[in-house]
Amino acid sequence: MPPKSKPVSANQPQQILPLETIERRILLIRGQKVMIDADLAELYQVTTGNLNLAVRRNRTRFPEDFMFQLTKEEFENLRLQIAISRWGGRRYPPYAFTEHGVAMLSSVLQSQRAVQMNILIIRAFVKLREMLATHKDLALKLEAMERKYDAQFKVVFQILNELMKREPPPPSRQIGFVPREEK
Repeated sequence: MPPKSKPVSANQPQQILPLETIERRILLIRGQKVMIDADLAELYQVTTGNLNLAVRRNRTRFPEDFMFQLTKEEFENLRLQIAISRWGGRRYPPYAFTEHGVAMLSSVLQSQRAVQMNILIIRAFVKLREMLATHKDLALKLEAMERKYDAQFKVVFQILNELMKREPPPPSRQIGFVPREEK
């Protein structure tokens, strides 16, 4: 008898892709975490042209804090970072969508895949935000510890530095069995 599959509830989207795959596509541009239109189109399984067409038809839903177009310099830097070929491909710099812009895409792209992918993408943004907050907390705690224990460890570091500056002692007389030289 085949194993029973676990039913998927309507509230739980089926895991289409691992979150790590989505997280790798989230970039930091202009100090914001964004996703590029081509990556989103691939995730939604639509062409980049169709995604951008849907956005242009609903331009009022995408203010500057939801979506912006990269400058030529930003696009060149991005191209160098991810090794995109200059031959073929894009004629115009891509659009970058913030977390809010990605959420708005689900209302523009009306497919089940778009809804499921949006849920996963938003989860990836939230996970990154939580990781950044955790790292900030750790950095603050470390800084506080450095300030608190700086005076105590300063003495230890001074002693270590003095020991390192000393010259090594001269080699001592060899101890142990020394064979006689043959005549």
